[in-house]
Amino acid sequence: MARLSFEQFWPDYVLQHQRWSTRLLHLAATLCGVGLALVALWTRNGWLLLLIPVASYGLAWFSHFFLEGNRPATWQHPWLSWLADHKMCALMLTGRMDAEVERIRQRRPR
Repeated sequence: MARLSFEQFWPDYVLQHQRWSTRLLHLAATLCGVGLALVALWTRNGWLLLLIPVASYGLAWFSHFFLEGNRPATWQHPWLSWLADHKMCALMLTGRMDAEVERIRQRRPR
């Protein structure tokens, strides 16, 4: 099986996150995970690290099952999906994700 690059993965990832509500829950999930990691480091409480997957994936997967109606990319490409989550969140926080979704839609219609 050929190895998938991030550049190849990104357009499919974007098309799996077309709804604004899905992206918003992913942003909340990613920020929650980062926040829990920071609090765990600050308080030196390693047990908090166990909550990261529950909080992060719980919100994100909920959005796929009940809002977007597809399967999470994490199941087949966990590392690429983690990277793409963070790229998507950065684009959302800078107000550029809607334009990215539109760009990908026009290049690769579903």
